[in-house]
Amino acid sequence: MPKTAVVALGGNAITLSGQAGTFAEQVANARAMAGALCAVRDAGWNVVVVHGNGPQIGNLAIQQEEGADRVPELPLFWLDAMTEGQIGCLLTLALRECGGPDLPGIVAVVTHTRVEADDPAFGRPTKPIGPFFDEDTAERHVRERGWTVGEDSGRGFRRLVASPEPHEIVELDDIRSLVDRGSVVIAAGGGGIPVVREGHTLRGVDAVIDKDLAAERLATSLGADALVLVTAVPRVMVDFGTPDARPLVVVGLAELRTLAADGQFPEGSMGPKVRAATRFVDATGGTAVITDTEHLVATLDPGAPAEDKGTRVLPVASPLGAAS
Repeated sequence: MPKTAVVALGGNAITLSGQAGTFAEQVANARAMAGALCAVRDAGWNVVVVHGNGPQIGNLAIQQEEGADRVPELPLFWLDAMTEGQIGCLLTLALRECGGPDLPGIVAVVTHTRVEADDPAFGRPTKPIGPFFDEDTAERHVRERGWTVGEDSGRGFRRLVASPEPHEIVELDDIRSLVDRGSVVIAAGGGGIPVVREGHTLRGVDAVIDKDLAAERLATSLGADALVLVTAVPRVMVDFGTPDARPLVVVGLAELRTLAADGQFPEGSMGPKVRAATRFVDATGGTAVITDTEHLVATLDPGAPAEDKGTRVLPVASPLGAAS
C-alpha cells in the first residue's frame, strides 16, 4: 500500500518574491510546483497538498478595500475561502497538465479548520499577508486603514492578522476517503477557513491560519507517513548568518527541540516549519522533511546520497546526526 506524504507549499511559491502576482506568473509557478508533486507521486507516494495564501489573500484584501465604495467589503474568512478555491483550481489544472492521463483523480477540497474562540492570537496579530511595503507606506496604512504591520524577515513590512492554532480539520473523513482511493488531494488551503464551534454549528472568524501548522494537523490526523514542508532553501541552517553556520541533514527530535529553545529558528522564518515538524514526528513517529523542490524526492528516500537531501527530522537521529 502506498505511503502518504502531506506536502505544504508556501503561497510565496505561487507568487515569488518581486513578482506582482499576475495570472501568468502564478500559472508558471504552479507548473513548477506541480512538477515536484508529480515526482513525489511517481516515487510511489500518495500525495496530499496544503498550500499557503499569504500574498494572494493580502492582494485580495487590498482589492476589497479599494473597491469598498462600489461593492460591499467581505470578511477575511470569506477571502480565505476565495483564495482556497482560486489556488486549488490553479494547482489542479497544473497537476493535470503535468501528470497526464495516467494521474488518478485530482480533487481540491474546500476545507474548514476549527480554532478556539478564546485563542490569544486574536488579540495579537502576527501572520504576515499581502505584498511588502517600505516603512513609510506601512505607517500610512496603519494611520489610514488601522492595520497592524510588522517587518517580515528583513524584506520589508507587511500587514499582520490573527493566526490562531488549528485544532481540527472539519472535512478530515472525506479527505481520508479520497486519499484511500488514490486521489491527489489539495486540502486545508491557506491553512483552511477558520471556524469556531457554536453548539452544533460552525461560525467563520477573521484570521489566517499558518499553513505549516494546518498541514501538521492534517498529516497527524490522517496518520501520514511523512510531512513535507517546502521552502526556498535546501536545508535548515543552524547559526545562520554566522561563520559557524551549518546545515542540518538528519536531526533527531530532541536535538531539534533544543536548537529551537536556543532561538535558532525565528518566527518569521523557520520557526513555524520547525514547530510543525516536531509536532508531527512526536505525535506519529513519522518523518518530517524541510527542503526545497529540487531536493524533495531525494529527501524522502532514505537511500539517497546525503548531498542530494534536504533536512530530515526523525524521532531519533541516525549516527550521522547533523551534517555539514
